[in-house]
Amino acid sequence: MRKIIILSFVNMSLLVLGVMVQRNFQKITSSNRLGKEKSPYLLQHKDNPVAWYAWGEEAFEAAKRENKPIFLSIGYSTCHWCHVMEKESFEKQDVAQVLNQHFISIKVDREERPDVDKIYMDAVVAMTGHGGWPMSLFLTTDLKPFFGGTYWPKNQFLVVLNQIAHTWNTERQKVDSLSEQMVQHLKTQISKASPQEFSEKNLILAYKEALQSFDPTHGGFGHAPKFPPSTKLQLLLRMARRTQNPKALEMVEVTLDHMARGGMYDHLGGGFHRYSTDEHWLTPHFEKMLYDNASLSLAYLEAYQLTRKEMYKEVAREILDYVLRDMTSPEGGFYSAEDADSEGEEGKFYVWTEAELKKHLTEQELAQFTKVYGVPILNLKKEFSLEIKKDPLIQSAHQKLFQVRKKRIHPYKDDKILTDWNGLMIASMAKGYQVLRYEKYLKAAQAAASFIERKLYQNQKLLKRYREGEAHFEGTLDDYAYLIFSLLTLYESDFNFQWFKWAQSLQKTQDQLFWDVQGEGYFFTVEDSPHLIRRSKEYHDEARPNSNAVSLLNLLKFHDMTFEKDAKEKAQKMLQATSDFSKKYPGSSSQLLIALEYALDRSKEIAVIGEPKSTETQNILSVLHQEFLPNKVLAFARESEVHQLPLTDKKVMLQKKTTVYVCEGQICKLPTTDLNEVKKQVSEFKKYSLE
Repeated sequence: MRKIIILSFVNMSLLVLGVMVQRNFQKITSSNRLGKEKSPYLLQHKDNPVAWYAWGEEAFEAAKRENKPIFLSIGYSTCHWCHVMEKESFEKQDVAQVLNQHFISIKVDREERPDVDKIYMDAVVAMTGHGGWPMSLFLTTDLKPFFGGTYWPKNQFLVVLNQIAHTWNTERQKVDSLSEQMVQHLKTQISKASPQEFSEKNLILAYKEALQSFDPTHGGFGHAPKFPPSTKLQLLLRMARRTQNPKALEMVEVTLDHMARGGMYDHLGGGFHRYSTDEHWLTPHFEKMLYDNASLSLAYLEAYQLTRKEMYKEVAREILDYVLRDMTSPEGGFYSAEDADSEGEEGKFYVWTEAELKKHLTEQELAQFTKVYGVPILNLKKEFSLEIKKDPLIQSAHQKLFQVRKKRIHPYKDDKILTDWNGLMIASMAKGYQVLRYEKYLKAAQAAASFIERKLYQNQKLLKRYREGEAHFEGTLDDYAYLIFSLLTLYESDFNFQWFKWAQSLQKTQDQLFWDVQGEGYFFTVEDSPHLIRRSKEYHDEARPNSNAVSLLNLLKFHDMTFEKDAKEKAQKMLQATSDFSKKYPGSSSQLLIALEYALDRSKEIAVIGEPKSTETQNILSVLHQEFLPNKVLAFARESEVHQLPLTDKKVMLQKKTTVYVCEGQICKLPTTDLNEVKKQVSEFKKYSLE
């Protein structure tokens, strides 16, 4: 997908340790400016001897004034290898000497500034063929990248620094030429496509790609390390529903089963770690990210809807309960992440020795616990399913060990609140209420949405991050797309029309700020974002679903709720523009294909008219919430309020009973008050074959 550019002027020989490393140990005063920042990641580096700047005008002016290249270091607070590089290099005086003498050093929290991270990650991938964090870039004074990598051990890093400094001073013309080439390459990466027709063939290609890369023994796709493929699983669930293909469902179930049994899942506290380092889902990278748990809980909830497999219900419940317990601020927003490390050791908080188990459990509990679980990383042995957790001895052992674990030194919690990640979790909490019928999840979703409206919504625009009373950074496409998605899900949960109105307002702002009038789709940033050398536009999924693809689904749903032509026209343009992309890269297009699946199905526009507290209303809404109906929109109104939304307008109750209108393309079937008839009408869908 990405063209690899080899930057030849910094020869690989600079990594050979035989190269002399210039060291000047004369004291150079560090003026580290990160202590005034709010980012937990930047604050972790505030006491480094490196004279760090935050990304901004002060740093850029210093680079120009002192005629020094910029060393740009990008990471995040719960990044294990970021911690390693800090301890090995950034805390060391000899490294700081070189950086402070020859460079202007800038720290960026990739979670606060995904706009910056996205550009320079593409540059690193172009230079090296891979990316990751910590990300290490060297830029000209006008922010153009000319060399980069990820983690370097200290000795190699010192060699790189001295070679870059030498090249900057002796071969500036070559540096400028190569940096200009890189900028031109980055600008060509913006997704552009000629309009093409779309059909179920796009879905069939994605199914075949998934089947080819599927691990039938352990679940998941491809080889280790394995990341949770939440969006792909949601796509396969939709395929399984409409095609009745058993293999599509098998891929989902095998993957969900093995992930929930393995060590990547926190069996005591709920929630998933970042990824598995092996193919068995056994040994995780222990950090926990809010967005992973939001996407995974959605996948397990939808799998439960389709299969009624109790295990999926319990995993989803435990994920959401973990977020409520450990990742929810008193003000209502959701925190970002928990570190992999505690006491300087990855995973120490989560693992158990046999001696510890013997100390805290009775003989009976110990015997049953070690029969069921492997240690030191807790994982269910292959002969047991999650149902075993209902065993009284396992439950008592869980409770005891969880209380013991609470007294350990906890991993660091990144307590910043991000609009986009909160959007994903609000949707998951709202969906959790719909499927599991627990009011606490609805209240959490409402509280988080209200928090964002109070704290991160100013002058009709979204801001990115909130921490310690400060809201900062201009919102990007992710913030709008994910929050709109969550507000539509929240509206379909409590039917508070204010959520829908806010979603509409945000969509209009998104269209104004990000829509590509020369092409199709949305740019990631606003047109006049300062200090960005490229305006990004992408369609592929990464760790989170692609925000253009989420926006496409949002537009389709807006049209089915409001019948607005503009939403439909934008959606059609995006479907045509992305068709070729999803054919070429089906494995990276799951969210696009979820939107396509919605567009191709006989989408259901469901309007329910009645009294909200009546038993018949609650029974009908409960069925509509708990059935797996991914390609629907759902609206509810009292008779006196039907005018609020075009989908409910002019619809009335029959015989003073709760009445359901199931429509398609604004043409409705006969309204019904009979629950069985409702089930029959909504169960119809457009079939196709994956063969």
